[in-house]
Amino acid sequence: MAYTTIDNPELYFQTKLYNGDNSSQSITFDGEENMQPDWVWIKSRNGNGRDHCLYDSVRGVNKRLQTNSSDVEDTTSGQLTSFDSNGFSMGTAEADINSGGRTYVSWNWKAGSSVSGTTTGSGTSKAYSGSVNTTAGISITTFVGNSTAGHTIPHNLGAAPQTVIVRRRDQAGQWVVGHTSIGFTKFLELDLTGAEQTSTLRFNDTAPSSSVVTVGSTLDTNADGKNLILYSFCAKQGFSKFGKYTGNGDADGPFIYTGFKPAWVMQKNVSATQGWQLQDNKREGYNGDNDLLQPNSNDQESGVNRIDILSNGFKVITTDAGQNTDGSTYVYWAFAKSPFVNSNGVPTTARGKDV
Repeated sequence: MAYTTIDNPELYFQTKLYNGDNSSQSITFDGEENMQPDWVWIKSRNGNGRDHCLYDSVRGVNKRLQTNSSDVEDTTSGQLTSFDSNGFSMGTAEADINSGGRTYVSWNWKAGSSVSGTTTGSGTSKAYSGSVNTTAGISITTFVGNSTAGHTIPHNLGAAPQTVIVRRRDQAGQWVVGHTSIGFTKFLELDLTGAEQTSTLRFNDTAPSSSVVTVGSTLDTNADGKNLILYSFCAKQGFSKFGKYTGNGDADGPFIYTGFKPAWVMQKNVSATQGWQLQDNKREGYNGDNDLLQPNSNDQESGVNRIDILSNGFKVITTDAGQNTDGSTYVYWAFAKSPFVNSNGVPTTARGKDV
């Protein structure tokens, strides 16, 4: 029996907590394995008014997008200045990622193999380039839109992604999210709180294939002549899972089986207007205090515990509408700290404090 395709998730995903200091500094990951990140997502934990800041190696250093904002890509120098062999470095210019007296969390993913070419499908072919990791199911692709429905963007994963995120870079726009659990006639917006919406304009009513993501004609996923970024993820046994569950409105909420001990969990109520919910195994690092951040908000983290992270999934322990209204549908994204059982048949431990 194949329990997992990845014995050590630290090779492809790590969470790192650090303190800002108002000066150039390099952040080194805590894991036993070195990992050079290709996608870095940073958020201040204490104090309101600080944005979620996303950087990736495909767009390049000092190029920031913010999940809680529709603003154009920021290219101010002195932000994230390099993707290092086991972490990243940053300058002094950006208070959202390196302010003295503030604590920060960074979530970091590894892609790694460079790809490039031209897009396919309807309309004029355009240039694309990216970084992909077929083992971990992670693809980062920047491409030029052509405004024609049916434009297809190669993701190079070799398997159909279950979830994708598309964002315009050089114009203001929404963060458009597709998820297989709601289908690709529908979409969500990461920077907003709205329920699922129905439109063929975002993904052309077409689920991603094993080779391409199909976009519609709207500006937010296919603006003519504009640069866009596409993040694609396909589930890997023992490392990542993307699914849905139904709320029961009870503090003894649903258990969601993932097949691994989660390190990172994001959820969204797709039935109602509710904020996105994001937890990890480092803040504070044990059940009873899984601090919450919201990708659509620049608020500081909340210490209200809403899920328990377990050896083989997570359990919802709240009646909060953001995660457990009776009858509401929730979609989730989860990445692993460790597989439930490794490839040698050795089980992981139940979750206590993660160090």
